[in-house]
Amino acid sequence: MVQSTQSKNKEKLNKFEKIKAEKDGLDIKDELEHFARIGWEAMDKTDLEHRLKWVGIFYRPVTPGKFMLRMRMPNGILNSDQMRVLGHIVQRYGDDGNADITTRQNLQLRGIRLEDIPDIFNRLDAANMTSVQSGMDNVRNITGSPMAGLDADELIDTRELVQKVQDMITNHGEGNYDFTNLPRKFNIAIEGGRDNSVHAEINDIAFVPAYKDGNLGFNVVVGGFFSAKRCEAAIPLNAWVPPTEDAVVELCRAILTVFRDHGLRSNRQKSRLMWLIDEWGLNKFREAVEAELGYKLTPEAEKDAIDWEKRDHIGVFPQKQAGLNYVGLHIPIGRLYAEDMLDLARMAEVYGNGEIRLTVEQNVIIPNISDDNLEPFLEEPILEKFSISPKPLQRALVSCTGAQFCNFALVETKNRALALAKELDEILELPQTVRIHWTGCPNSCGQPQVADIGLMGTKVRKDGTTVEGVDLYMGGKVGKDAHLGTCVQKGIACDDLLPVLSDLLIKNFGAKRK
Repeated sequence: MVQSTQSKNKEKLNKFEKIKAEKDGLDIKDELEHFARIGWEAMDKTDLEHRLKWVGIFYRPVTPGKFMLRMRMPNGILNSDQMRVLGHIVQRYGDDGNADITTRQNLQLRGIRLEDIPDIFNRLDAANMTSVQSGMDNVRNITGSPMAGLDADELIDTRELVQKVQDMITNHGEGNYDFTNLPRKFNIAIEGGRDNSVHAEINDIAFVPAYKDGNLGFNVVVGGFFSAKRCEAAIPLNAWVPPTEDAVVELCRAILTVFRDHGLRSNRQKSRLMWLIDEWGLNKFREAVEAELGYKLTPEAEKDAIDWEKRDHIGVFPQKQAGLNYVGLHIPIGRLYAEDMLDLARMAEVYGNGEIRLTVEQNVIIPNISDDNLEPFLEEPILEKFSISPKPLQRALVSCTGAQFCNFALVETKNRALALAKELDEILELPQTVRIHWTGCPNSCGQPQVADIGLMGTKVRKDGTTVEGVDLYMGGKVGKDAHLGTCVQKGIACDDLLPVLSDLLIKNFGAKRK
């Protein structure tokens, strides 16, 4: 494994670089059975709190002894057998067990106990699933169009490309030491549709459909990220690549290698890819990528092919395959319990071909439902909980984990977000869907900067007491012409949000009081 020039100078290593220099996080794979035997309380603190993340296991101080397990689900696709395995895993933990759909088309399992990890990993392996390299300074779940292979208007089917990029990064799920020591986390997205379903602008690398001299391929953008100190939209690399495995996978490999070997490591707040691009300039960065590739990149197409507004895929839609349909189910705040997961697995098998898809809006799609099966599918009781026609504010609600399970969160998000959206839907009539995103802290896992209304958790003073509050963001746009919103008001107490949001929806989004 290649170390950056900076990381060789130990005086410049930050805390996390020292941790990685002492022992690669992936080495933890060989110690899991030992940890299961001795218990989490007897573990080395650094292994417990940091290195376990290299295999997707997250210690949570707010729920000691109950871990989160973050899966990898390329393109957000799994099958009914896999969903059933995951459902049975969380079912063991009763009220503590559930799964959250993430904003990267992924599932995070909650309530996991360390003593069960060897058995869980054996079950995941048998079901062809992995959680390897899903946390800390690794490439996160790779996103793609949720309609890949189904949409009659799609441009490129991204499924195989996403899988091949994951296979390269993780060595087919076994773990890959070439990419376990990046300067910081890294996001990759491959869009194949016309509506920017993956939010290309917030990824370190994103491939966006574009025609070049009459040929369909991808324009490439780089450097998009959110952090506590800075948020930036991705910028053009000035590169166009054909939609082939060789071109896409090798460009990802080259960019990751340049980032690994040269990314900034002394200040962790300046370690994302965009900081390297800033320091070098785009031309030098592009030249370094070309040197790694061994050939010159083709200049980008003048215009990309993103010409649709963003769709949320909730409802019933015909597929390009004659006689088949997909149904998008709204999952309030993205939370699933074991019974839900087993029910979704059954429905995907009975009415479709067993396939289940997740979206970055934290919802579920069940595809390949025949015309004959559509009516009985829509009569399933679970659709009363997971609606195909939710009310406007609940429909577009997105939330991070929040203080219930995450020690970084400054406020509770999921339950509060849903309760507030329901209350606003009851008192207001809205002529349009309004996207409200909640995030519990400045790390922005809930992506408030891409929302119509974004709420970022903070602490505020009210009546002489410190209480939970939010900073208000507005102006984010997704789909074509996407851009990030900005903070417009700081320090609103959560208890005061109902009238603030009500007035905001009336003034800016045409809502009317019932």
